[in-house]
Amino acid sequence: MAAGGAPQFASLYVGDLQPDVTEAMLYEIFNSVGPVGSIRVCRDSVSRRSLGYGYVNFHAVSDAERALDTLNYSSIKGRACRIMWSQRDPSLRKSGVGNIFVRNLDRNIDNKALYDTFSLFGNILSCKVACGPNGNSRGYGFVHYETEEAAKQAIERVNGMQIGEKTVEVTRFVKQDDRDVAPVKYTNIYVKNVPPNFDEEMLKSMFGGYGTITSSIVLEDAKGRKFAFINYETTESAQKAVEELNGKDLRTDEQKEEQKEDEEPALLFVGRAQSKAERARELKKAATAPGTQARQQGVNLYVKNLDEDMSDASLKELFETFGTITSVVAMKDEKDKCKGFGFVCFASPDEATKAVTEMHLKVVKGKPLYVGLAEKKEARQERLRQRYQPGAGMMGKGGKDGMGKGMGK
Repeated sequence: MAAGGAPQFASLYVGDLQPDVTEAMLYEIFNSVGPVGSIRVCRDSVSRRSLGYGYVNFHAVSDAERALDTLNYSSIKGRACRIMWSQRDPSLRKSGVGNIFVRNLDRNIDNKALYDTFSLFGNILSCKVACGPNGNSRGYGFVHYETEEAAKQAIERVNGMQIGEKTVEVTRFVKQDDRDVAPVKYTNIYVKNVPPNFDEEMLKSMFGGYGTITSSIVLEDAKGRKFAFINYETTESAQKAVEELNGKDLRTDEQKEEQKEDEEPALLFVGRAQSKAERARELKKAATAPGTQARQQGVNLYVKNLDEDMSDASLKELFETFGTITSVVAMKDEKDKCKGFGFVCFASPDEATKAVTEMHLKVVKGKPLYVGLAEKKEARQERLRQRYQPGAGMMGKGGKDGMGKGMGK
């Protein structure tokens, strides 16, 4: 990498690490290039398991440059590591300037092959092929250049070029929030909040008038609540059913009388059937929308290491002695078992502080709880990056051969 692309500090990010890679292993590898000031493998704050990345800090920028040039994509315990300059300024990463998206990649193209192809056009800050949990390529990747000019040249030169066995499409990367969303066409709808006696006959009677139904099914969750999926022949029929029936009140007069004033009525929900990934994206977007924090009263706590049988009610029971709880949820999987974590929201900061003080590391059903302030993913990642930068809890100086006493085992 040319010296012009190097920042004026000597910190490298090392990613795609095997779970059992330690600071000692990284020190042995990187110290062969030049004197290392400090090393940190980032770990989960509770389990202490590796997060798969770390930081290596050299005394000299020239040594860091040499390590980047010679060790990038080298094998560490059988897996090619990915090295890039540690970017302290989050605005540089999030701005999108110089960032390109590469689609229709040959599945055999890895990080190194992608880097070798695109490094011809300028200094690369980061380069990655998107992979699934099994490590196989998803067929697309990202290249972030130091300058917008390099990105433009890469798009002009590589777009439409054959790499491996496929012709790739190279475009400027556009953040999801900035993309133009085309109207979604759908025929499959999801229905919930139906009466306990809801069956196929009632389904066809209620939904059959909006068009030809090609398939339908009524299901029941672990709590005995019924829901359904209905597929129409045309998009127009599905949209009409959603427009006409969503929000309809199917409660009996007796149920309406029993309805508590402070409870929201369970009206019929009819909407486009979504994949799990789509629902997760919508929830995340809603949670990070402007004004969300203002609407959510109180302080939200994150609780980890919960038993698989933990329910919303039992989680609330654990924490309600500390003050007024405005909301509580124990996150469940598809089998209605607790995923091991949940959230408890208190009405005031004092109540939340008391709960953290009393409940953090308290053993419940044989497990020590982790209780802390709930953070957005981006905020947590940024805090970890700041924490593991030079001079912030990293390996200390003064050890033999430059290795400090703070190095992990």
